[in-house]
Amino acid sequence: MYNITVIPGDGIGKEVIKPTIDILETLNTKFDFVYKDAGKECYEKVGSNLPEDTINEAKNSDSILFGAVTSIPQQKSAIVTLRRELDLYINQRPIKSYTDDNIDFTIIRENSEGLYAHMEEDYGDETIAFRKITYNGCQRIIKYAFEYALKTNRKQVTAAHKSNVLPLTDGIFKDTFYNIAGDYENIKSNDYYIDATAMYLVTNPERFDVIVTTNLFGDILSDEAGGLLGSLGLIPSANIGEKTGLFEPVHGSAPDIAGLNKANPTAMILSSCLMLEYLNQQEEADLIRNAVEEIIKEDKIKTPDMGGNNNTQEVANAILHKL
Repeated sequence: MYNITVIPGDGIGKEVIKPTIDILETLNTKFDFVYKDAGKECYEKVGSNLPEDTINEAKNSDSILFGAVTSIPQQKSAIVTLRRELDLYINQRPIKSYTDDNIDFTIIRENSEGLYAHMEEDYGDETIAFRKITYNGCQRIIKYAFEYALKTNRKQVTAAHKSNVLPLTDGIFKDTFYNIAGDYENIKSNDYYIDATAMYLVTNPERFDVIVTTNLFGDILSDEAGGLLGSLGLIPSANIGEKTGLFEPVHGSAPDIAGLNKANPTAMILSSCLMLEYLNQQEEADLIRNAVEEIIKEDKIKTPDMGGNNNTQEVANAILHKL
């Protein structure tokens, strides 16, 4: 029995979580789902967008499924806070096209430092944001990237940075990358400046296998990669630490389409596959992923973001039918 904390959030988060749970419940694996609140609607009810009760439940679970939350002005991000509280320092985003063999790589993003450390100061006539990069943070994310490449038979790890402009912070990252790369002689290692990486993602995505980078750069590259696939609604993600993992789509709460049954549930469903892999349920993960792949390749059932007219539940039902 696996104890899973489910945080639907708000916006389309609730809409994509429900069919995902329906699909997971068709498997032989036993789950105990415990639902907890976070996000804007939660803030309006209890005055907090991430209650302590939610954090504590997440800390004591085998993993967390997270839908999406709407940001609130002047409030810390619920998902960023949760990542810090659980020390989920790894963000893993597989970018795979089921219709173009040239697009198949994974972005490994440091998840706890950089500009997302929320270190800002207001000095009256100017404001300054501090970028936090540590040797420990670099070492553990880069080592994870090489271990991931080894485990998944990837041939190359690419570091994306901007050490020509940020010689201290990104200098640490680049130096650490090549120090660790020396321990993995069978895996090719190279690096690009972040602007070049962004260009190559569009012009030559086939040159990438695994990309490892810092927090903000990884966030931007992930959304750019969504453009390669045609929709953010196709990109899952995993947030992993030493004790637990949190799995979420990258598309956000999309309040403009919330309640319209238009949301693409694919990213959330694929995120659950990453959770299954984390829980060593590879066979079950493959079953779901193969069903999703068949639906995409058939190109018949698809939500508006993919150029179709089907609703959220119709996509989920098609995947359930394949299963």
